[in-house]
Amino acid sequence: MAAAGHDPHGEVAFVQRFNPATVLDAGCGTGRVAIELAARGVEVVGVDLDGSMIQRARAKAPHLEWYQHDLSTLDLAEGANRRQFDVVVMAGNIMLFVASGTEATVVRRCADHVAPGGILISGFSLDRGVTVDQYEAWVTEAGLEAEGRAATWDGDPFIASGSYLVSVARRVD
Repeated sequence: MAAAGHDPHGEVAFVQRFNPATVLDAGCGTGRVAIELAARGVEVVGVDLDGSMIQRARAKAPHLEWYQHDLSTLDLAEGANRRQFDVVVMAGNIMLFVASGTEATVVRRCADHVAPGGILISGFSLDRGVTVDQYEAWVTEAGLEAEGRAATWDGDPFIASGSYLVSVARRVD
């Protein structure tokens, strides 16, 4: 990617625009985004349903927190309180890989981990069944306010006929 002039860590650069101290990488896979955020000084927690991916993430960065968990039932706790983060990021088309029918629940469970004033960032292709309107309705139902849209992780302006959405939604309570 770098040789072709593309930032191989575009998701990380996008997240860092919001200057987070803490990030939950929801659907972290093998940890590419989480590990790079940690290398840049961000406190990161990674969660993924796939145990083999979590194992690979742990092998690459054993110093980070990794959890194998379904995002539709996510509830990370610190004692009696749910953990909250400055940013919760769902990179890598997470919305397209969750179990059909759980999309709104996944958004809600991830939104539950967004700290007051924090944001939920999600990027996914729009050609596989999830629309901008559906996603933003789920965000609103989860108690967040849609704040911005981009067409790429580089921040290119979103156009209605676009095939990719990077959504930014903020918790305002």
